[in-house]
Amino acid sequence: MTTYLALIYTPEMDWDQSKPAEMSGEYAEFNRAAAAVLRGGNALYPTATATTVRVSGGKGGDVLTTDGPYAETKEALTGYYVLECADLEEAVKTAAQIPAAWNGGVVEVRPIVQFS
Repeated sequence: MTTYLALIYTPEMDWDQSKPAEMSGEYAEFNRAAAAVLRGGNALYPTATATTVRVSGGKGGDVLTTDGPYAETKEALTGYYVLECADLEEAVKTAAQIPAAWNGGVVEVRPIVQFS
């Protein structure tokens, strides 16, 4: 079995608005339907809460931080799932059931490198 990361990109979410609450039912349904392959997942706070970290001059160099995300984009990384699937085909089939895939967002699926 291969482990995949399903990255959820949607327009910025304001968790104080009603739409995320309405969508939570769809996500609960997905969680039940995909329980056999789900290994984890969470929603993320808005990109305004992000801190970007860089180190200049190599390891041990000056740590530089920037408020906000690395890139300015229309869609933001708003959540993720960790999926353990037989192959990419099963991972894509599962990712297509994530509500963001049909509610104005996209889901990016990537295999995870397992280091021992």
